[in-house]
Amino acid sequence: MRKKQIAITLGVMCFALTLSVAIQLKTVQNSNSTVSQSLAEDRLRDEVLRWKEKYDNVYGELTRTTQSLEETRKDVTQDDTTAMAKQEEISKNNMLLGMVEVHGPGFEITLTDNVTGLNSDGKEVLDLSSQVVHYQDIMEIINALNNAGAEAISVNGQRLVQTTAITCEGNVIKMNGQRISSPFYIKAIGSPGLLSGSLTMPGGYLYWMEENGVKVETKQSDNVTIEKYNGVINYKYIKNTK
Repeated sequence: MRKKQIAITLGVMCFALTLSVAIQLKTVQNSNSTVSQSLAEDRLRDEVLRWKEKYDNVYGELTRTTQSLEETRKDVTQDDTTAMAKQEEISKNNMLLGMVEVHGPGFEITLTDNVTGLNSDGKEVLDLSSQVVHYQDIMEIINALNNAGAEAISVNGQRLVQTTAITCEGNVIKMNGQRISSPFYIKAIGSPGLLSGSLTMPGGYLYWMEENGVKVETKQSDNVTIEKYNGVINYKYIKNTK
């Protein structure tokens, strides 16, 4: 009987010891996993910062080189009428392509998602998505501005050029490959009255958005500044016939 009790006691002690070792191993594994994940995140963060620093340095160098090239062109063409005409043509083409910052009279729009769930009359809306700015809304506004004669357009600092792609990837809107989100700042250069009237008149797209509860702010201005396009325009198929 005594031997049986001893055997049972030893068995319980062995089980307890095995369980304790297993718990310790699991704890060590979890700890190692957490440490490894933290180290991986730190390495990724450092890598992102290094690439951002490289980008900032290269972009700064590109800006300085562009300015230097522009000054050289001015010096070279200063006393040459033909060269000056060519330089003016180049400057005009760069302006039309969106490669330089431009300014002029125009129209500014700020669109912000409504998180209150209430429309412009203070009534609760059933479809909350109608109070969120969507990809389709941005496209409709850009089309309306173009139809009203806008000569330059930007959204959240992204210049609209002929190769610009505006895409919707799930809940993310991208323009020129860059993520844009609410609040949306849309600027256009052109006739302030025509640009504004095309969107804010009764039945206009901004009028309709505001009726649904989206926060809409607009301003006509005599001096709108639109940033230059910071990407590179590559042509794959078009070729000069000369």
